[in-house]
Amino acid sequence: MSNCEPTVNYQAINFTEKLNLFSEYWAPKVIAEMNDYQFKIVKIKGDFIFHTHQDTDETFIVLEGSLRIDFEDGYITVAAGEMYVVPKGVVHKPYAEHEVRMVLVEPKNTLNTDDGAVSDQTATNDIWI
Repeated sequence: MSNCEPTVNYQAINFTEKLNLFSEYWAPKVIAEMNDYQFKIVKIKGDFIFHTHQDTDETFIVLEGSLRIDFEDGYITVAAGEMYVVPKGVVHKPYAEHEVRMVLVEPKNTLNTDDGAVSDQTATNDIWI
């Protein structure tokens, strides 16, 4: 085996195990990378802020609970076992009446709030768990 070959980790990632390692809401944790994309797990509860990602779509995959994503002209509800892709440039706001556990798929270095805008709900990026 040469030094140029990638290292392979022969262990599956268990969403439940990873989600049980933290308790805070609105703080995505990276669990894997694929090319320039990150897979992040997150727990949410309550209201977030309206924001947009100008350069990327954002994928929400709900594992547990019921997620509502508000838009300027309506909303969508995403149940456990479902996913939704918010197109780039679309203003949106996640909301969860009760705790929701989900996976986010987005490019590396994507902030959870507006591109370039920081609020009290902006999470630290690239935190691995």
